[in-house]
Amino acid sequence: MTVAATPIASVPPLAARARAVGGSPVRDILAVTARPEVINFAGGLPAPELFDRDGVAAAFRHVLEETPGRALQYATTEGEPALRERLAQRMSVRGLPTDADDLLVTTGSQQGLSLLATALVDAGDTVLVEEPCYLAALQVFGLAGARIVAVPGDADGPDPEALAELVVRERPKLLYTVPTFQNPTGRTLPAERRAALASVAARHGLWIIEDDPYGELRYEGERVPWIAAHPDARDRTVLLGSFSKVMAPGLRLGWLRAPAELRRACAVAKQAADLHTPTVNQLAAARYLAVSDLDAHVARVAAVYRERRDAMLAGLPDALPQGSVWNRPEGGMFLWVRLPETYDAAALLPTVVREDVAYVPGAPFHPGEPDRSTLRLCFVTQTPEEIAEGLRRLGRGLRGAADA
Repeated sequence: MTVAATPIASVPPLAARARAVGGSPVRDILAVTARPEVINFAGGLPAPELFDRDGVAAAFRHVLEETPGRALQYATTEGEPALRERLAQRMSVRGLPTDADDLLVTTGSQQGLSLLATALVDAGDTVLVEEPCYLAALQVFGLAGARIVAVPGDADGPDPEALAELVVRERPKLLYTVPTFQNPTGRTLPAERRAALASVAARHGLWIIEDDPYGELRYEGERVPWIAAHPDARDRTVLLGSFSKVMAPGLRLGWLRAPAELRRACAVAKQAADLHTPTVNQLAAARYLAVSDLDAHVARVAAVYRERRDAMLAGLPDALPQGSVWNRPEGGMFLWVRLPETYDAAALLPTVVREDVAYVPGAPFHPGEPDRSTLRLCFVTQTPEEIAEGLRRLGRGLRGAADA
């Protein structure tokens, strides 16, 4: 007896949002340049040798030895009270009065951004972003089905007048900004610009998402107050923070500070996403804040990063073609380069990688018309000596590409 073969139908397609949004070009470049001989200016990774391994390990040992049942158990979605209290104290000291109940602990600040997109953005809604913009934010809003519109700006960030015109014309839900040591440009919005953006949001009805993963990594200059502390924006600004750049990214600990209704909506979205951020990580971070001096640790890290920034700035004139321009960030992890207009940083990258050095082309950071002559350099992961050698390789690669 012959049994007929069962006809095989194709499976249903992926969701339209998954088909429409690509992966991160930065992650793709990191995969290509993972060879140990490559000096990688492409990543946004903090320097691992500067992690406070002893302090973090001691904090984990304490919570696992003293409160193992609690540390290894489920927890509330909003986050461990001890950690939220410590975070609220840090924010209050820095000029933004905050209670523990104002905060939601997230699994990295990237999750906070995703929760906000879930809570605020319907498919087809308009979202305003900086030009250029943090890549993973473009991914989040793209997956939410948003229409992403860039706000024209200058070296000081988004132009408030252009923002006001766009709000009237486009009726967006929110503006997303990284105002301090921005990724990718390293720029910082001055206090006057922040006040102007807050005023536009107040007059026209707009949420502001203020992402601040780098703000504590200041090497020089005076700290600029958060947009969230501005009177015009207090009821409409969400502030995102993270331990990734100041403690360790592997902890995956972030938080958001938001008005009550929006914070509750984000908590519901988080319940659907992961129930809660790992309890043991939260308790260890709270213990670390209680017994260690995080500010002193950050100051030590910032001093090293400043030396590395200065090493990159010193080597750029010889590495880059004549006519290139770049900025001098006061902190953070990145600086932004614009090559002469005839250069295409993405097209040049394969030739440069053959010299065992890498950068991130600037075009993917632009939600609108890309500036193909731009590129991002991360200066914190390598020593000054490695940076000098990497820039020599970069110069050879760019010259070789230009001669080809």
